[in-house]
Amino acid sequence: MSKEENSSLTRFRFQRMLEMLEMKQGRGTELITVYIPPGKQISEVMNDLRTEWGTAGNIKSKTTKKNVQDALTKAMEQLKLYRKIPETGLVLFAGNIASNQLGVGDMETYVLIPPESIGIYYYRCEQEFMLKPLFELLRSEDAFGVLVIDSKAATFAILKGKRADIVKDISSGVAGKTRAGGQSARRYERIREMHLNEFFTRVGKHMTEIFLNAPNLKGIIVGGPGPTKEDFLKGNYLHYELKDQILTTVDTGYTGHEGVKEVVERSREFIKNVRFYEERKVVQDFLYNVGQETGLA
Repeated sequence: MSKEENSSLTRFRFQRMLEMLEMKQGRGTELITVYIPPGKQISEVMNDLRTEWGTAGNIKSKTTKKNVQDALTKAMEQLKLYRKIPETGLVLFAGNIASNQLGVGDMETYVLIPPESIGIYYYRCEQEFMLKPLFELLRSEDAFGVLVIDSKAATFAILKGKRADIVKDISSGVAGKTRAGGQSARRYERIREMHLNEFFTRVGKHMTEIFLNAPNLKGIIVGGPGPTKEDFLKGNYLHYELKDQILTTVDTGYTGHEGVKEVVERSREFIKNVRFYEERKVVQDFLYNVGQETGLA
């Protein structure tokens, strides 16, 4: 299994774990979450958790008090297994999970090592586990390139999660089409085509600079009004590796920053499907390696 495939499988497993934890509920504010960034001293975290254990003694409900203190004890037991916090940090989850049977619950403990470094340190006691920072961390891994182009300008952006960062805007310098006829019209069109070709060449170079080595790039979406985007893609302007990265084209009413917003909005369902098929392939490859005993799973 390649490094990229192994990373995708790790991401898939991590996401499924978060989705499982998202289903867990406590009967009250009894589920604890502890985020510990890399470099944090374990002794300091243990002292903080002991302080929280003592504070929990002030809870009026005997059941809630016992459950919170038990959860903190379980979290500290897990923390003792580590000599130091892993390079990307550590997240502890513990608590009495509510069951369908009234008054009955199960004490459960989970330890996660994030795929990327976390920079937050806090303790939370709620009715559910605090997972939002980890979901955001997962979403931030995926990046999609966006190009919005017409004959007058091009805008380059990178989409991560719900945020689209504009990287560059360039203008073409290509004149509009003429209404004149005859020989002068043909000469004008030849000059226009030459300028358009030069513009497309510049767009291709900028795409190479911006997208070719962009971290975690899953693909590129090309948008814009009219047929210019298709004309660009038909030509030999793209780096060969980027040609395989083109996912789809999107018709927009605008160019520039507004055009990028349109592309992002109209591509959300498509991007969801890309992620779904990617995850399905990762799982299929993993199951194949397990079944064939290749040692790559």
